[in-house]
Amino acid sequence: MKKTILIIDDSAPLRLVLNEILQTAGFDTLQAEDATSALGLLDGRKVHLLICDLYMPDLDGLTLLQKVRTIPSYRFTPVIMLSTEKSEEFKDKAYNAGAKAWVTKPFSPQQMLNAVARLISVE
Repeated sequence: MKKTILIIDDSAPLRLVLNEILQTAGFDTLQAEDATSALGLLDGRKVHLLICDLYMPDLDGLTLLQKVRTIPSYRFTPVIMLSTEKSEEFKDKAYNAGAKAWVTKPFSPQQMLNAVARLISVE
C-alpha cells in the first residue's frame, strides 16, 4: 500500500512541483491550498505525513500544526514545515509545536525526498 502525503501550501505551482516529486518517488498525495482545506482532508483517512507551508492566508502553519495535534487520528503524524524563513526562532517554535523536520525554500527534489525518507518509507 502506498503511503499518502498531504501537501499544504497556498502556492499552486509549489504544490504541483511537490506532487510530481512525491508521486515519482512512489507516494500518493493529497493537496490543500490552505489550513482550512487541510483540516477538511483530515477526516479519518490515513495520512502518513504532512508537508506544511509556514505562511498561509487563513491560518499559519504553526497554528495548523497545533490544531492537527488535537485530532486523535493525526496526533503523531509527522509534519515537515516548509518555508523561506531561516530563523532559528521559527524553527524552534515549529519543533516545539510538534514538527519533525524543516525544509527551507527553495529546495531541491533530493532535499525534500531526504527529509521525507527520514520520517517515512515509500512502502
